[in-house]
Amino acid sequence: MEIVYVYVKKRSEFGKQCNFSDHQAELNIDIAPNPELAEQFVERNPVDTGIQCSVSMSEHEANTERFEMETRGVNHVEGGWPKDVNPLELEQTIRFRKKVEKDENYINAIMQLGSIMEHCIKQNNAIDIYEEYFNDEEAVEVTEEAPSAKTINVFRDPQEIKRAATHLSWHPDGNRKLAVAYSCLDFQRAPVGMSNDSYIWDLENPNKPELALKPSSPLVTLEYNPKDSHVLLGGCYNGQIACWDTRKGSLVADLSTIEFSHRDPVYGTIWLQSKTGTECFSASTDGQVMWWDIRKISEPTEVVIMDITRKEQLENALGAISLEFESTLPTKFMVGTEQGIIISCNRKAKIVCTFSGHHGPIYALQRNPFYPKNFLTVGDWTARIWSEDSRESSIMWTKYHMAYLTDAAWSPVRPAVFFTTKMDGTLDIWDFVFKQCDPALSLKVCDEALFCLRVQDNGCLIACGSQLGMTTLLEVSSGLSTLQRNERNIASSMFERETRREKILEARHREMRLKEKGKAEGRDEEQRDEGLATDLEALVSKAEEEFFDIIFAELKKQEADAIKPKPMPDLFCTSGQRKKRHHLSGSLPLGSTDKMPKYERAKQQHGREKKQRQQPSSEEVQVAQEGEEATGERVGDEEEEDLA
Repeated sequence: MEIVYVYVKKRSEFGKQCNFSDHQAELNIDIAPNPELAEQFVERNPVDTGIQCSVSMSEHEANTERFEMETRGVNHVEGGWPKDVNPLELEQTIRFRKKVEKDENYINAIMQLGSIMEHCIKQNNAIDIYEEYFNDEEAVEVTEEAPSAKTINVFRDPQEIKRAATHLSWHPDGNRKLAVAYSCLDFQRAPVGMSNDSYIWDLENPNKPELALKPSSPLVTLEYNPKDSHVLLGGCYNGQIACWDTRKGSLVADLSTIEFSHRDPVYGTIWLQSKTGTECFSASTDGQVMWWDIRKISEPTEVVIMDITRKEQLENALGAISLEFESTLPTKFMVGTEQGIIISCNRKAKIVCTFSGHHGPIYALQRNPFYPKNFLTVGDWTARIWSEDSRESSIMWTKYHMAYLTDAAWSPVRPAVFFTTKMDGTLDIWDFVFKQCDPALSLKVCDEALFCLRVQDNGCLIACGSQLGMTTLLEVSSGLSTLQRNERNIASSMFERETRREKILEARHREMRLKEKGKAEGRDEEQRDEGLATDLEALVSKAEEEFFDIIFAELKKQEADAIKPKPMPDLFCTSGQRKKRHHLSGSLPLGSTDKMPKYERAKQQHGREKKQRQQPSSEEVQVAQEGEEATGERVGDEEEEDLA
C-alpha cells in the first residue's frame, strides 16, 4: 500500500515563527441536550467505590529464553611431514631429519635465518618488556569501606539425585575453571542409582559442565596438578587413587590397585613439589599416609602409619581426615585426625610431635601463606590458630558457634584474614586486625550445610560447596582482597605476642602441676608413715610369735635327741657332776632340777616378759628385741652345753 502525505502549507511558511494575538472567544459548535438519551439512563444507588491509601502499582515479569553455550576444542597434531613419513614412528622421523640436515639448501637457510633470529633475541635481552618498575612500592591504603561480598555464579549438580560437593580445586592457569568432587559421605546410606561423576566447570558457563570425570567410585577429593593443568588427582570413596588427563577424555587414565590402596575413603590428596611434577601423597581414615608416583600408580612408594605411640601398629593408628603440605618446607607435612589431634610429621623421622585441643574431627588444616610457622585448624565448633613453638595449646581461637564448622582457608593475599564455613549454610570472613571476637562479615550463602571452601589465588573469588551439590561463587570487596598498610608487621607482632603469652601460661601451669604432684607425694608419704606406725605393734607381736615358734620347735627337737642314751658322757662324769656344771654356767638356777624340758622353761620366760609390756612403745619394742636376743643367746649356750 502506497502512503502519501499531503502538505497543506506553503513552502515559505515551513518553520515560520508563530505570532499569537489576543482576541475574543469564538463558539465553534453548540450541541443541545437530547431528552431521549436522558430517559435511557438508570440511577445507581448506592454507589460503592474502592479507595486505597497506597499508590497503585502494576507488576510485570519477562522471562527470557535460556541460552546454552557450548565450548568445543580443536586438537592440533604435528604437521609438515611428507605423506610417506609417519610422524608417530620415531625411526622414520629420525631418518627423515638426518636426510634433511645433510641437504645444502637446509644448511644455507639455517645460516641466513640464524642471524635474523640472533638479532631478535638480542633485542629481547636489551629491553625486558615484562619488567615491573614498581615492585617495591608500598600497597596503596584502601579507603575505609565496610566489608562485603556478592554472589557471582551458582553451579548446580546436574544429576537428579543430589550429592554433596565434598572438595573444590581451582585451575592453576588463570583460575578460569573449577573442579568439583561430588559424593555421598553417609556410610551405607547412598541412594540407589546415584551417579559417580564429578565435573569441571567453566566460570563463564554455569549451565553445563565443561567435562565430566567418570571414576569407578565417587570422588571425595580432587586436585589439579600445579605443574600440568591437564592432569587431575582424585581420592575415591573406596580408597583408590585415580588420575585423569583432560586431553584424553572423561575416563580414568591411571588407577591404583585396590590391594595396595587405602581401606577407607581418601579424605586428602596433595601434589608434592618435585622435579617431575608426578609425585603426590594421600591420607585416609584408615590411619595411613601414602606417597605415590603417577607414572607408576599401581602401588605406593612409601607408607607412614599415624601411630602416635611410634610402634607402627595399624590398629593403634589415628584416622587422617585432613592434610597440609607447604612447598617451602618440603620435608614436613601435617595431618588432622578424627580424634581431634594434629600430627606434625617428617618424611624421614615420621611422627615428630602432636597438638591437641579440638573435641572432634579436624576438617581443615592449613598453614598461613605468609608465616608458615602458624597454622589454622577447624574442628568441633571453633577455629584455632596454632604456633609450632607452643604445642600444649593454641595461641588464638574463635568463640564456640552454635553450628558445627566444616572448612576453613587463609586468604592468599592478606595474612590476617581467613574464611570459615558452617553447617547452617553461613560463610564467615574473619579479619583479626579489624575485629577479634566476631567475624568481620557473615553471609548466609544457602539454606543447607556448607561442606567445602576454596579461595582463588588473587583472593577475590571464593567457592563454597553445599550438601545438595550447589557450588556458589562469591566475590569479596576490595578491602578484603587487598593488602593493607603495615598488615604484615601487625599480624607478625600479634602472632609473636600470643605465642609468648601461651609460653608463659604453659610454664605457669607446669609449675602448678609440679607443686600439686609434690603435695600429693607428701600426702602419700604421711599416710604411709601413719600406716606403718599403726601396724608396727601388730608386726612386732607377729614377729615375736613366729620367732618363738621356731625356737620352741628347735628346742623340742633337741630335747627329743637328748632323751636318747649317750654312753660317752656317762663314762667321764656323773649326773651330779653335770648338774653342778649347769649351775656353774648359769643355765639353771640353784636348787632346781633338769627334769623340766628346756622349751617349757623358755615359754615361762617369754610369758613373764610379755606381762611386763602392757603398752609397748618404740623403746619397749627395742627392749623386747634385746630380750629376744638375750633369750636366743641363752638358748644358744644351752645348745652348746648339750653338744659338749
